Amino acid sequence: MTALDRNDLTSMRHAHWNNLPSGGDLFGELHLAQTMAGTAPKGSLFPGLAACAVASAAAAWLSDHYGFPIILLGLLVGLALNFISTNEATHRGLDFASRTFLRFGIVVLGLQVTFLQIAVLGPVPFAALIIIMTLTMGAGFLGARISGQSPYAGLLAGGATAICGASAALALYGVIGRQRLSQAQFALTLVGVSLASALAMTIYPLLAARFGLSDAQAGFLIGASIHDVAQAIGGGYAFSDAAGASATIVKLARVALLAPVVALVGLLLKPEDGSEQRIWRRLALPWFIVAFFAMVSLNSLAPIPDAVRGGALTASKALLLLAVTATAMRTRMDLLLEMGWRAGVPVLLASLTSFAVSLLFALAIV
Repeated sequence: MTALDRNDLTSMRHAHWNNLPSGGDLFGELHLAQTMAGTAPKGSLFPGLAACAVASAAAAWLSDHYGFPIILLGLLVGLALNFISTNEATHRGLDFASRTFLRFGIVVLGLQVTFLQIAVLGPVPFAALIIIMTLTMGAGFLGARISGQSPYAGLLAGGATAICGASAALALYGVIGRQRLSQAQFALTLVGVSLASALAMTIYPLLAARFGLSDAQAGFLIGASIHDVAQAIGGGYAFSDAAGASATIVKLARVALLAPVVALVGLLLKPEDGSEQRIWRRLALPWFIVAFFAMVSLNSLAPIPDAVRGGALTASKALLLLAVTATAMRTRMDLLLEMGWRAGVPVLLASLTSFAVSLLFALAIV
């Protein structure tokens, strides 16, 4: 052995194994990862969208097999997987899903409503519906004040309960903004609204039968008080076919009021940066609300095949599920735990008010 070989062996004995560039990397993975780290596309949507799609698919499977509301499961699965968002590579895709999929989901939802359905409801029930929605939103504000929360939390809870559940919450949150209301509070409101709607679908038909309501009265009560569209219709048909048809009309009338309510909220709220805007700019509707109106008009003026409307409803549910799941995945669990039970007070009070006032009107005018 030469002197040079002996020197190499001596230096290797004194070298620390962990300080070597790839000391424990028997197959070269560390070296490969280091050399390819700079080749991955920056700002790609794919990691976040892929994670959101897998989580949403899991929620859809659980809903199909166990019968739980799909939006609620999307929220719970997303919250359980929120550790994924600690990887910054997922942020762009998750943010894209929570905003863009939401907006297109609301647009497609417009194909479920026609102006004729609202006209069939009649002026007196329609006026009663507006009163119910107004009192429900007021109860959301009151619940937020009682529990020491921001009035924006009350607006979100009351609006979601009064109009159409998670869809309305997502639309209103887009106007309220993250600077006024934290994403954790938004996620808790979504959970509360989804839970309340699921319970209402089960309990309200039983209560309607207990109170001896007619089919028309039960349909009005269920359509005017249950938050989610599918669950309101399902609750109506759980009572009777006639009640289901009535609940569908009442519920879709509430959905049609989503655009005016969002426009009014946008008019009343100042820009998040505190700057002043001219009144005509504040009156301008978000593009997805204008598109929602356009879809309602198209559905009212042109004969849309049932297959197309059914496909549009499925697409709307899928897009809203992806948006809700992505929002939950971007929510910090520590903030949710800090809020505690007080975060559910606005939703609870708004739900109880919606049911009580709807029952009074069902008995009085139907």
